[in-house]
Amino acid sequence: MDSAIKPQSKGTKQLFKNPILEKLSRTHISVPLTIFFSYAIALLYWSITHTSLSVQATIGMFFIGMIAFTWVEYMVHRYLFHMGAHTEKRAKLQYTLHGVHHEFPKDKERLAMPPIVSISMATLLLFLFRLILGDLVFSFLPGFLVGYAGYLSIHYMVHAFQPPKNFLKVLWVNHSVHHYKNGEEVFGVSSPLWDYIYGTMKK
Repeated sequence: MDSAIKPQSKGTKQLFKNPILEKLSRTHISVPLTIFFSYAIALLYWSITHTSLSVQATIGMFFIGMIAFTWVEYMVHRYLFHMGAHTEKRAKLQYTLHGVHHEFPKDKERLAMPPIVSISMATLLLFLFRLILGDLVFSFLPGFLVGYAGYLSIHYMVHAFQPPKNFLKVLWVNHSVHHYKNGEEVFGVSSPLWDYIYGTMKK
């Protein structure tokens, strides 16, 4: 992450000159949430009606999928979104993927991936995990997608609302450290688990 990027308290940034691409780079949070929850429900329905998986296996794989997402969230945030911007092209890519969010963290239309990317990603994951897991994908991927939807919800609330006066406040505090104090710490948004495991929790 470019240390020169200073968070702005309001405003937005045009990423693309093409108005269609610019429009596609934005979304209301309800759109991807609807996509991922609908996708998860449809996959679970398919699992129940078209596979021989037991109830126990379905529930187990669902929760494994949720936990797996928290690890992927951490890795993508740390190593892709905060990739080293060693060249001009990498710097531009990093800014487009994530740097713009660090510069304009209150821009509510850029707190989630656009719908076309969300649908494409969910479908790609379905085919990829199907090759690895077989029929287990129909219970694993719903958990993964619900984990993603949970992350999106938390990320949106952390940026859009004041922290609550309960145990969830730590999520607001952690993400504020990442945005306003040290962008190379606290990469987990939905869970601090992997920050503790990999040693990137705030010092």
